[in-house]
Amino acid sequence: MSPSAGNLIVDGFDLISIAKEYESAGASAISVLTDFKFFGGRKQHLSQVKSNVKISVLRKDFIIDEYQIYETKYIGADAFLLIVKIIDDVQLEDYLWLAKEIGLDVLVEVHDKHDIARALKISPYPKLIGINNRDLETFLVDINRSIELCEILPDDVVKVSESGINSREDVVKISNAGFDAILVGESLMRAGNRIGKIFELLGKN
Repeated sequence: MSPSAGNLIVDGFDLISIAKEYESAGASAISVLTDFKFFGGRKQHLSQVKSNVKISVLRKDFIIDEYQIYETKYIGADAFLLIVKIIDDVQLEDYLWLAKEIGLDVLVEVHDKHDIARALKISPYPKLIGINNRDLETFLVDINRSIELCEILPDDVVKVSESGINSREDVVKISNAGFDAILVGESLMRAGNRIGKIFELLGKN
């Protein structure tokens, strides 16, 4: 889901069924939006999903203080998204250390070369980095953003391409560029057959 797509959480939204579909289709993890203001998400959504699947659950929200990190652990998440662009360098380092201390993984999200430089100057630098293909100012999406920035990341970083991945062709292009994983939201939520869509993206059709 994305701001430009509007709120995709509607009446009749059965997040447990959706989560189980993702898991059965082969998803490695499930990302759950918990931001209410922009997405209509709720923290209890994540707790409900975590109680019904065996795979890892990622909290997707605007994390800007330490309380939210402790909260993330409390509601049952295995990991959370940390957007470099909305926090300063001190926060970035402190939040990564706190997450390690309480047993949470962190998907560090970057949007450009400056974000990557900030993330990599931390010692030790994060080993799980996601490149968001969406321009936060225009909301336009271009997967070439991932491809251009991927080569900057060290070999030992698990590389994730986020947003705008809609077809098997996109996945192959991303994979050939050196990515290890993709984070897909909107195209799955809009699919009439979500399991079929995951199979398509994974090349199982």
